[in-house]
Amino acid sequence: MYNPDIHHRRSIRLREYDYSKAGLYFVTICTQHRQLLFGSITNGNMILNDAGHMVATQWRELSIRFDGMIRLHEYIVMPNHFHGIIELVGAYPCGRPLLQDDQLGKTAPHIGNIVGAFKSITTTKYIEYVKQNDWKPFEKRIWQRNYHEHIIRDESAYLNITNYIKTNPERWIDDCYHIS
Repeated sequence: MYNPDIHHRRSIRLREYDYSKAGLYFVTICTQHRQLLFGSITNGNMILNDAGHMVATQWRELSIRFDGMIRLHEYIVMPNHFHGIIELVGAYPCGRPLLQDDQLGKTAPHIGNIVGAFKSITTTKYIEYVKQNDWKPFEKRIWQRNYHEHIIRDESAYLNITNYIKTNPERWIDDCYHIS
């Protein structure tokens, strides 16, 4: 049972910041207990297994799910975590036809909506494939409860983060998420 005196959940988000605001965001999502579920690093290259390919596919398909509201930039699936850059383009573009479940005045998604959808979809698919294809089972959940995000404020930061994502497998042995 939830007890606010015992269960303190401090937000790691910036206070007063609107995470539905148009802009670029760098996200890192880690597997629960840093489980190595998505492949391995060989000679500085990420070799995706079937689960890693599924995660990459579901990431790319977010741009369909959030059609016209986001653009996906550089990303990488690592053995036990994921890095990606999401660009929120703002509210619905003018002239976009309303979908059946849309409501007038619906606001643009925020980063939490997008990351939550990604985690939910990949977890559902992973469970399906554990049952059908004998993928490695996981303990209680695939992803950690939260995620890390960084607001990209300028082109220099964008280029540094893009380079970090691209070269992440080369630095795996020294990566803070690496476990043997």
